[in-house]
Amino acid sequence: MSQNPPLLRPDLAPAPVFDTTRRDGQPTIGMVSLGCPKALVDSERILTRLRAEGYAISPDYKGAGAVIVNTCGFLDSAKAESLQAIGEALSENGKVIVTGCLGAEPEYITGAHPSVLAVTGPQQYEQVLDAVHGAVPPSPDPFIDLLPASGVKLTPRHYSYLKISEGCNHACRFCIIPDMRGKLVSRPAHAVMREAEKLVEAGVRELLVISQDTSAYGLDRKFATERGHRAHITDLARDLGGLGAWVRLHYVYPYPHVRDLIPLMADGLVLPYLDIPFQHAHPDTLKRMARPAAAAKTLDEIAAWRAACPDITLRSTFIVGYPGETEAEFQTLLDWLDEAQLDRVGCFQYENVRGARANDLPDHIPDEVKQERWNRFMEKAQAISEAKLAAKVGQKIEVIVDEVDAGGATCRTRADAPEIDGNLFIDEGFEALAPGDIVTVTVDEAGEYDLWGRL
Repeated sequence: MSQNPPLLRPDLAPAPVFDTTRRDGQPTIGMVSLGCPKALVDSERILTRLRAEGYAISPDYKGAGAVIVNTCGFLDSAKAESLQAIGEALSENGKVIVTGCLGAEPEYITGAHPSVLAVTGPQQYEQVLDAVHGAVPPSPDPFIDLLPASGVKLTPRHYSYLKISEGCNHACRFCIIPDMRGKLVSRPAHAVMREAEKLVEAGVRELLVISQDTSAYGLDRKFATERGHRAHITDLARDLGGLGAWVRLHYVYPYPHVRDLIPLMADGLVLPYLDIPFQHAHPDTLKRMARPAAAAKTLDEIAAWRAACPDITLRSTFIVGYPGETEAEFQTLLDWLDEAQLDRVGCFQYENVRGARANDLPDHIPDEVKQERWNRFMEKAQAISEAKLAAKVGQKIEVIVDEVDAGGATCRTRADAPEIDGNLFIDEGFEALAPGDIVTVTVDEAGEYDLWGRL
């Protein structure tokens, strides 16, 4: 069975793309950016501040004066990966500053790696800068160290993540993100728009809107209007849609007001794409997760969304093997997936996370049962994906070019987010294409997760 790219983990972001230009004598910092796209944005902000102070970014450990490791603490396996990255950086460089979600547990890090220079939590940019200054003093040259208006980006130039809020007000038992990143704190809508405008002016063709809970954007600000922009996801999506770039919404909880976004998609203001973390379908499982338990109503909502915008693409992630999940509950999930016919589906097996309330639940599922259920889930999801893509053969669709090499062009349709969804490949007549181009292609062939087409 093919693997739905990349690993179906919600804590993984695209590999950062570093600009490693350096002048003679310029102090350099290395960066290892682990975790989700929200952490990638944090890394961009740190590096933007450092570049403004005259630092360059080193492409390797040995060429750096010190290394920042931006960690992930979402799952125990992600924590282990973070500790491994810290150890590797210490071995190769020796001067390591740790930040990010796992930084909220400093004793956990220093217990494994006591020689790190500093440990800071997520969004603690000033403390990171202080630690860098202590390890590698700045030496700026204001006539040479020019910073682009869009700041330092760790993604290809034609798309960018746009973080609209921090934190989360949910209390899901399997998640410790609110403990690490706090309650919901939304950015002012005018500040989000200003950043988006700068990105589009700099050549960004696709804005990927991210947060911990995009649907809740502005709730903490009482949906206030400031400087002509209202802090509400519907208003923000409409405003962003007027900039001329693709706008893709991630991490959208299925609150009732989500239906107000669908007309914007039908009208072409934002991409007809919703990334919604359903997590499960059985009401008892959802209750144990402390998630909204309205799977039947969710099916009604999905039907209404598709009626209003037939081209909408729905992506979601699910957890199998959650404590107490019975075979009947799992079968309900499979049946629900049959009915929902989601376009893009990720699934991961439940893991304990230190500090999560789910750890204390009874009836934990054996690993072999988790694996068997994951296999069955992915087999069904793959079959749905394959059938949906096969129906696109012969259609003309718009794609954005991500990469061009000697073998062809790698593109994405409106239905595909970077790294987590599929691709469309062009292997003839692609020579004049460049990353960021948006072109129309005819689909010639379909696989389980990818398409092939021609101009």
